[in-house]
Amino acid sequence: MKIGFQINLDVKDRACLVVGGEGEAAEKTNRLLEAGAKVTIVSPKLNDELKGLAASARILHRGRRFKGSDVDGGVWLVMNTVKTDEVLSRDLFNLARQKGFLLCSTDQPDYSTFTMPALVARGPLRIAISTSGVSPALASRLRQDLEPVFDERFEVFLEYLDAYRAHLQDTETNVEKRHQLLRDTVSKVKLQAKIEFPKVERKAEEKGA
Repeated sequence: MKIGFQINLDVKDRACLVVGGEGEAAEKTNRLLEAGAKVTIVSPKLNDELKGLAASARILHRGRRFKGSDVDGGVWLVMNTVKTDEVLSRDLFNLARQKGFLLCSTDQPDYSTFTMPALVARGPLRIAISTSGVSPALASRLRQDLEPVFDERFEVFLEYLDAYRAHLQDTETNVEKRHQLLRDTVSKVKLQAKIEFPKVERKAEEKGA
């Protein structure tokens, strides 16, 4: 089990490489583009979504299998979405160690220098959910339940908070008072939750007791 150290990476204007051309590659590519990265995809084939991104010049496409030279020239981060080629994953991992770039191989933590949590996204909100590899399926399940909680109203509220914070920065010179006003604004925001476990888990708990 690798607990890891959770951070947010600033990939704006950084060269990032995605290996693979199917749905997983499209999802990771869109997340990188949203964060401002410069994305190159290496794959013999692309799905329709990625073809559209390539046609609009939002990404650079190299229509072939990965080569070691693809990580030359300042590549900072690599997303390997090919799950069925262990030789490729191992070679990428060795290159990451040699050249010092960040590497995430989907569902292959042993061939990764970092892993990606399940993500709840709404406007600027980002909630990362990880089970440290114990159960990626559970992380995905929790994400599915949390997404409807943070709906369009929450995004509007975040936009209001952003505008209010900017207003206070322009009008309130006392830093502590400004911070207190912002704390007061969010003091009544509450998230209430209840977890239901499957019966097999309850039996395990009773046995342990």
